[in-house]
Amino acid sequence: MQKLKKYLSVALAILGFLFILALFIFKDSLNSKVSEMVKKQGTIEESESVAKIIDTEFNYEKNTKTYQFTFLEFGATGCSACRKMEKVMEEVKQKHPDKINVVFYNILLSENQTMMRTFGIAEIPTQVLLNKAGNEFFRHSGYYSTEEIINELKKYGLQ
Repeated sequence: MQKLKKYLSVALAILGFLFILALFIFKDSLNSKVSEMVKKQGTIEESESVAKIIDTEFNYEKNTKTYQFTFLEFGATGCSACRKMEKVMEEVKQKHPDKINVVFYNILLSENQTMMRTFGIAEIPTQVLLNKAGNEFFRHSGYYSTEEIINELKKYGLQ
């Protein structure tokens, strides 16, 4: 009986390790699935409302703002990675104040829930980059350094 308990404990430990490993390996896939589920929670009216906001605020081909890109940061107070991203947002603003519009959405606030659902934010922090026309071209979840964001934007024409 003692040997059985020992083998069972080892087997459970191995299964637990394999489960955690699988979660790590399939993190992006799982995040995409959950993101799609979050998007489905929104209504057509919400999607249309957000589309108007994006077109009005972040479509620099139509409005008078001269930015090249929009950097949307979705996060919350109390999240340690989100607090680290505050510094990144400030650095991006300082390095390219006329080229990158940095916008933070605190997903805990009710007025930002529609934006969160429409973008399918399943994990925080999440960074979403929009081009000059207001179209998403890049997304990342978790901490993302200033250099990584700037390098990503350079791939799309940031000078």
